[in-house]
Amino acid sequence: MALARTWRVLIAVGAVLFLVALLAATYGKILQLGSGALRVFLENWILGAVGLYLMVFLAILVLRYAFLLLYSFMEHIEYTLSDRTAPPPTEKQDRQLPMISLVVPAYNEGLVIQPAIRSLLHLDYPNYEILVVNDGSTDDTYEKALVVARESTSVPVRVINKRNGGKADALNTGMTQARGEFILNMDGDTKLSPNSLRACIRHFDNPRIGAVAGNVKVLNRESLWAKIQAVEYIEGLAMARKAQSYLRSVVIIPGPLGMFRKTVLQQAGGYDHDTFAEDADLTLKLLMRGWQIAYEPAAVAWVETPSRLLDLLKQRYRWTRGILQAIRKHASALWRPRKGGVNFFILWYMLFEGILWPFSTVLGSLFFAYVGLYYGVATFIFFWWLQLTLLDVIAAAYCVIVEEEDPSLIGYSIYFRLFYIVIVDVAKVFATIEEWRGKSMTWGKLQREGKL
Repeated sequence: MALARTWRVLIAVGAVLFLVALLAATYGKILQLGSGALRVFLENWILGAVGLYLMVFLAILVLRYAFLLLYSFMEHIEYTLSDRTAPPPTEKQDRQLPMISLVVPAYNEGLVIQPAIRSLLHLDYPNYEILVVNDGSTDDTYEKALVVARESTSVPVRVINKRNGGKADALNTGMTQARGEFILNMDGDTKLSPNSLRACIRHFDNPRIGAVAGNVKVLNRESLWAKIQAVEYIEGLAMARKAQSYLRSVVIIPGPLGMFRKTVLQQAGGYDHDTFAEDADLTLKLLMRGWQIAYEPAAVAWVETPSRLLDLLKQRYRWTRGILQAIRKHASALWRPRKGGVNFFILWYMLFEGILWPFSTVLGSLFFAYVGLYYGVATFIFFWWLQLTLLDVIAAAYCVIVEEEDPSLIGYSIYFRLFYIVIVDVAKVFATIEEWRGKSMTWGKLQREGKL
């Protein structure tokens, strides 16, 4: 099995190298067009400056993809070799495994809470408990959770009822009530792969590992928006998070699946209430304290993503503002490379992805549209779009093969670049501006479709 996975990766690398050659040719064409249009741009120094900035940004973007692909490939090979050499656990080793507490915060999850809990009763792990924290739901979440708790005979299930205090407060309540040495925090609408606990717990043999991030995948893949998000999740996790894991510096432990040492959570003070991205904030708190964070691709959390555009934009708006709030809390490391260490680079990387990238893609679209229509160099528009699309297709092809996903998803990376990312980046730009202005905001809740 491990050898077969290695061959798939090698095939993916070959396909990527071909696409990279095509990418280089496209970049050369952009430079050729740029030299031909240089005289036009010199007539307007503002256009010239913007054009130069976009070329530099594009070069940085290509380097970003190259480094992420390289490090994710190295992480995959390292993981595959360790997986192949690891012997199967014995019955005696199973009895020695530490207890894990699964904390499930729930607010108005009546539609999905029962299948979510029932799926947790069949995990391949001998020693765990389930804590459902009902955060003041106004629907029948509490009653439905109690039904499943009374049904369970093999796995202890406790349902804790509390006043509404937000997700961070619910997770902290679960932390204080947990009996396990390790805590797995998840969302109330999440379904875990059966091997999730075994896959994550082995990372803690390294005493420097404070937490493990899981692999989040899209469950509801019926609509076009959801299929594009499926590609986005696969690419963002299989490439970016694997590359970060090679350096043991995963920048965000996802809410749907993150396992922690309980002592580490307590030392960090649990989750804070002052951001709209409590998972990003907690991750930075752990990194700032010197803890390493690994990524486990075999631990899969299946989640329901927004299938409507408005819900998607609300979600990305909140994520963007929450991540910026978390970065601001730890901004001191931005200006102290020696003291901040690797966190210095982590924060600048997060700023690049959260602010610079969305602003640059929106600016690039406006710039090339204007130049193409006003100066008659419309070819620029096509090659700018083609360059970015090739980057997306390269990443999607590699990640889909590595993750053993549906190959048809690769085609949706074209839709991703054609309209999806432009719409999402505009939402991110507005979120950044409104966060900078200090505009108030509230939590938004995704309306569940009950796909679990």
